[in-house]
Amino acid sequence: MGGRLNVFDLFCKNEIMDWTLPDRARKGRGAVSNDVGRFEANARIAVDDGWLIEDETPERVSTTLTAEAARKVITRNKSPDVPFDRSINPYRGCEHGCIYCFARPTHAYYGLSPGLDFETKLFYKPDAAERLRAELSHPKYTADVIALGTNTDPYQPVEREQRLTRHILEVLAEFNHPFGIVTKSDLVLRDADIIAPMAAKGMAVVTLSVTTLDRELARKLEPRAPTPSKRITAISSLAALGIPTGVLAAPMIPALNDMELEKILETASRAGASGAGYVMLRLPLEISDLFKEWLENHYPDRANHVLSLVRQTRRGAMYDSRWGQRAVGSGPYADLLNQRFKLALKKYGLDKRSLNLDSSQFQRPPRAGDQLDLF
Repeated sequence: MGGRLNVFDLFCKNEIMDWTLPDRARKGRGAVSNDVGRFEANARIAVDDGWLIEDETPERVSTTLTAEAARKVITRNKSPDVPFDRSINPYRGCEHGCIYCFARPTHAYYGLSPGLDFETKLFYKPDAAERLRAELSHPKYTADVIALGTNTDPYQPVEREQRLTRHILEVLAEFNHPFGIVTKSDLVLRDADIIAPMAAKGMAVVTLSVTTLDRELARKLEPRAPTPSKRITAISSLAALGIPTGVLAAPMIPALNDMELEKILETASRAGASGAGYVMLRLPLEISDLFKEWLENHYPDRANHVLSLVRQTRRGAMYDSRWGQRAVGSGPYADLLNQRFKLALKKYGLDKRSLNLDSSQFQRPPRAGDQLDLF
């Protein structure tokens, strides 16, 4: 059939040429692309309009911060894979930009991309501390450990100015409420004046996440997180203050950083860590394609090998969501890593710490206007 071939036909049917532009890594960002989330009907695709300059540096993407109102800040869960049933995340999205972050797909609920949007379009809860105080003050509330740092890092760069995590810790201390912190940032040392007294009462523990000791690999995996050496120093400083401190070797990525497992645990132990954990790489939903892009940009020579090993730990797929398997994987490769972890745990004395924090000291402070008990 004759007729004029329009631009739509050229682009969508690929009858003459492919005008799409390849995604390229940006300095200081983890994700390579910014594809729309799984709920969007239309896709965003960059095309060459004829003005492209070869080898041009990709456009810089700035970070934005948007306030959101929160009715509640404590999130409940019934997962058998984690040792807590409640958590607080004062931020959505995370500027650390860790390419492997399992929380990336949550940005799709906002109509945003789990890619660059997740690490550049951040949301925060300015009234988080006030909402927390209201929840803890409810007469039916019963205390148990609250985890901070489950979906996004509570000490990501914007916390330095926003101080939401610090205000939350102030409220928890006010109520004698136990808490655990997981972070990649040495900024946690800023709040040692709150954490140390709570730790002395058996109500606080801190875990530093260390993915690799290789600074160059860390810069690519988690571009805006503090360097590995700063995290190890933070472990040492926290332990010196009497704060129970652990290390989380996570995620372990086959053929990329899993060979460092023992060295990470040894280094953390020497710094003063008293406990440890690990997590196998998890690639749910959009993270699978994001991680593939990242590998092809940064480690094209070993991308296929890494992905093949990942599938071996996930029953031939990129991800296995079964309870009990999500964090550690399955199969010979995953089993071997688990055995290595257990041996290193014992060898470096990281198997002696109890994570049981004391909830019995929880007490609602008197409020203005309350009648004080004088007897």
